[in-house]
Parts: sequence; structure tokens; C-alpha cells
Amino acid sequence: MKQAITHIALVVRDYDEALEYYVNKLKFELLEDTWQPEQKKRWVVISPPGSSGVALLLAKASNQQQVSAIGNQSGGRVFLFLNTDDFWRDYQRMVAEGIVFVRSPVEQDYGTVAVFEDLYGNRWDLIQFSDSHPLRERVL
Repeated sequence: MKQAITHIALVVRDYDEALEYYVNKLKFELLEDTWQPEQKKRWVVISPPGSSGVALLLAKASNQQQVSAIGNQSGGRVFLFLNTDDFWRDYQRMVAEGIVFVRSPVEQDYGTVAVFEDLYGNRWDLIQFSDSHPLRERVL
């Protein structure tokens, strides 16, 4: 048997606002932006550059419960993990773009990591796994 998680839904306030941030600041690729007339919503899928793994489905909040989850989908914990092949290149570019890091870079046994917040306050790890980490070859 072979299975894979293909999308993770990220609740957003506005599609275009989210695309401006994720595509222009984080440099994610827009994979799909299709109007779904029967549901009166867009199907918007983005992915980190060069990724062949999980993609993010930007899901516009459509009720008060969903609005209240914007920026807090994991209860204040790190929600998403952005793996990179060059931590310092991406960290410096992101700082220059005005990305807010809430935890400074640190070297750990498993790799180099720093925590940033997206435009809604969701926390992300920017991480480059060490050469000996078991996920190093699997995710890049």
C-alpha cells in the first residue's frame, strides 16, 4: 500500500491577501486557483518552490467558527514546518522581506531551526535538517 497526504487546509481571511504573502514574500508557487461555482469558493493550492510533497490549500473562512481559527489552527504551537536545503540563505531573504521571526535561529542535533509567524500569526519552523537526520533525504 502507498498513501500520501497531499494537501493541508490553511484557513485564511482572504484569498488574494494570502496569495500576496505566500507567493510574493515566502516565494511559494501557485499551483492552482480555480473557481468552484457550485460551492461559491476558490480552490487555491500553493507549494514551496521545488516541492513535490504536501501542498497548502488556502481555505477562506466562511463562518464565525472558521474566522476564529485564522492564525491559531494549532493553539499557538508551531503548525507547519518549512524544510530548506539552505537555512541561512532563506532566513536572510525572509528577514529582508519583513517576515517576523519569534524565535532566533539555533543549532540543534537535528538541524538549524528558527520560528516565524505568517501574516495571520500561525507559527512555522524554518528548518534545515542535519546530514544525519533520517528525514533529510526524504523531504528534499
